[in-house]
Amino acid sequence: MSDKPIVLLGADNLSTRIVFHALSEDFGAIHVILERPGSRVQMLLRRRRRLGALKVLGQAAFAAVVVPYLNLLARARIDEIKKVHHLDDSPIGESVAHVDTVNSDECRSILEAYAPAVVVVNGTRIISAATIDAVPAPFLNMHAGITPLYRGVHGGYWALVDGRRELVGTTVHLVDTGIDTGGVIAQPTFEISSRDSFVTYPYLHLAAGLPCLREAIRQAINGELRCISNPRGLASQLRYHPTAWGYLLGRLARGVR
Repeated sequence: MSDKPIVLLGADNLSTRIVFHALSEDFGAIHVILERPGSRVQMLLRRRRRLGALKVLGQAAFAAVVVPYLNLLARARIDEIKKVHHLDDSPIGESVAHVDTVNSDECRSILEAYAPAVVVVNGTRIISAATIDAVPAPFLNMHAGITPLYRGVHGGYWALVDGRRELVGTTVHLVDTGIDTGGVIAQPTFEISSRDSFVTYPYLHLAAGLPCLREAIRQAINGELRCISNPRGLASQLRYHPTAWGYLLGRLARGVR
């Protein structure tokens, strides 16, 4: 194993905490760089330009009304998944570096100082070529969806909406400057139970992907990392957050919770 450290480059959220604790169990000390959240107003304006005002309004309604309701119903199931799969979402206690964006000179300087063997990315904005090239280390990501058909967000949910249960899974891949377009290292799939819903799928994605992420890190450290661009020969499609009415339609028509 390399003497160089592993760096976790992420957003400050539950999934980053879960990834941190999982990797710490296997690899010891992990250096953490957390990106501060960007302006929500600017994010909504960018999304409106891309998707239109009506769709963004529907997405906001889904996040504000439907998701809290689903979370309330799924408390016991979420606790069960976390317990069964040993997913620890407690705060990161170690020293953490905070940056405004992963694409800042500040972030690149910290990466250069750490000189990592591997950089694990979780939940950040799209990473620029300048940041990827700042250190001679592979950048790895664990994506909630089977790429390239389910790029973007909520891949498992959209696979169910499409009637593609066999494509409910997680992708561990190399990071490039696209949106979930890097070479695929592993794509484990998993089953959904009748107790699962939109708010439990993310935990199942993590549970399925973490063993593959650990193995990818070991391979990267040992210089044995291998990937392929599209092992399943799928079309490429970028997915977005559902709208409130789109979610209700999918639930009524296909029973996707």
